[in-house]
Amino acid sequence: MPLPDWVPFIVEVSGEAIAGVCLWSLALYLGLSPLGEWVIDQIIRWFDFAERSLYATEEEYERTRDNREAQNAFYASIFSIFPFFLAGIGANWFVARSLGTGWTVSVGLLAVMSCGVYELGRRTGKAEGDS
Repeated sequence: MPLPDWVPFIVEVSGEAIAGVCLWSLALYLGLSPLGEWVIDQIIRWFDFAERSLYATEEEYERTRDNREAQNAFYASIFSIFPFFLAGIGANWFVARSLGTGWTVSVGLLAVMSCGVYELGRRTGKAEGDS
C-alpha cells in the first residue's frame, strides 16, 4: 500500500529548505553556546531524576552510577540539538518570507561563519581570562 493512501496530505520539503534549516540550527547552536550548555545540564538532571526511580535498592543505583552518568551525558548532548533545530526552522522561515527562498542558504552560511568566529573569540577570551 503506497504512502499517500495512509497519509491524507503530502509534505514536500526541498533540499534548499533542509540545508537552510541545518545551517541556521548550527549558527544558533554556536552563537548561543552558553544556552546550549544549560540545556545539556537540564537534560542530564532530568535523565538522572527519571532513572533514579528505576532502581529498587540504593546499592544497585550506586553500583551503576558512573556508567549511567556517562550515558546520560551522551544522550543529553544529542537531545540538546532539538531546541536549536526548532529555532532554525523559525529562522529559516523568517528569512524565506522576508528575503525569498533563494537567500536562505546564503544568509544561513553567513550566520554560521559569523557565529563560529564569535564562538572562537568567546572561548579565547574566556581562556585568557582564566590564565
